[in-house]
Amino acid sequence: MSNVPDFTDAEKWVVESALKERYGKPVEVQLADVELRLLPDDREMTTCPALFWTGEDVAFVLSKVGDNSFRTQFYYSVLEQFGTGHDEFGDLLECVTTVLRVQADHALQRAGASSSKK
Repeated sequence: MSNVPDFTDAEKWVVESALKERYGKPVEVQLADVELRLLPDDREMTTCPALFWTGEDVAFVLSKVGDNSFRTQFYYSVLEQFGTGHDEFGDLLECVTTVLRVQADHALQRAGASSSKK
């Protein structure tokens, strides 16, 4: 049993609003559960609520690991998973805008790398 609170409607709205601003249209955000080690030395995994959404060829997971404590990552495949350089965020809006910015920067680098191979 997890002591991590679920996302509130207000928190979900923050994420959906940031995504709408980024993509110019509503993005479907799905509720999910993920298992995480809350501390590096934890042997047991903790079930945490998460929000999941997809972009054109990328997926995002934003996990709530405590009151006002969030983790996030994006991935293209099982072998291509990326974080933001921050272990946790204390502000949800900062968390979602950071992962969107890091992914956009990564997509530009990725596009440049693939176009230079041609």
